[in-house]
Amino acid sequence: MRIARFTTGDDPRFGAVGEDTDGQTVLAVLEGDPLYKPVQLTGEKLALDDVRLLAPVIPRSKVIGVGRNYVEHASELGNDVPEQPLLFLKPNTSVIGPDDPIVLPSFSNDVHHEAELAVVIGRIAKDLPKERVADVILGYTCANDVTARDVQRSDNQWARAKGFDSSCPLGPWIETDLDPSELTVRCTVNGEQRQSGRTSQMVFDVPSLVSYISHAFTLLPGDVILTGTPAGVGPVQAGDHVVVSIGGIGVLSNRVVADD
Repeated sequence: MRIARFTTGDDPRFGAVGEDTDGQTVLAVLEGDPLYKPVQLTGEKLALDDVRLLAPVIPRSKVIGVGRNYVEHASELGNDVPEQPLLFLKPNTSVIGPDDPIVLPSFSNDVHHEAELAVVIGRIAKDLPKERVADVILGYTCANDVTARDVQRSDNQWARAKGFDSSCPLGPWIETDLDPSELTVRCTVNGEQRQSGRTSQMVFDVPSLVSYISHAFTLLPGDVILTGTPAGVGPVQAGDHVVVSIGGIGVLSNRVVADD
């Protein structure tokens, strides 16, 4: 099932993405928030073209990032691959949705795109063994771990470089029925391919990451884990159009704008 969060100008709602008998993409509206109640349809259906998609989840608690989880990406920045997952946090104020603008922070002159598979947690988890990880995952979505690379270097820690407002685009929806082990992860800027990798290239796979993270932090419904980016990261500028696409999920598109 694909679960989208959307608005028609009123409060955000959730819907299951599907097709009607004419082949038109529609949203079957859900009762309440599927993170906190079983999926139940209201009977209302809306054409996808008639709604505005929002970030499919706004974490109540945290976004956990994983650094240098692809060998070639670590190498392209002159870094060693960590012996254990390298974790960092992004605030929920960094999250934006499909077609929302990525706002370049005034304190950086070198902002990069980073296409990533994101894991959305659906149940409370602590000290979770790898074999039980699937039980706590609601689904997966596309992410862009936008990074102020110069600030990352100068600060010697990553909070400001990766946590500024609009640095975590998510979307277009959550795919609940997906095997994350062999997915394509791509990024284009203005139609030019910058990144192309596969989740099978991860140093630490999804079960390993979720288990490891759960031993450090209690995972709560709506928490998001960014699983790392393949090689090919690079700068973006105001006016650029950045598209992250992941096989089996869909496409996340955002424009880049200057900070006014």
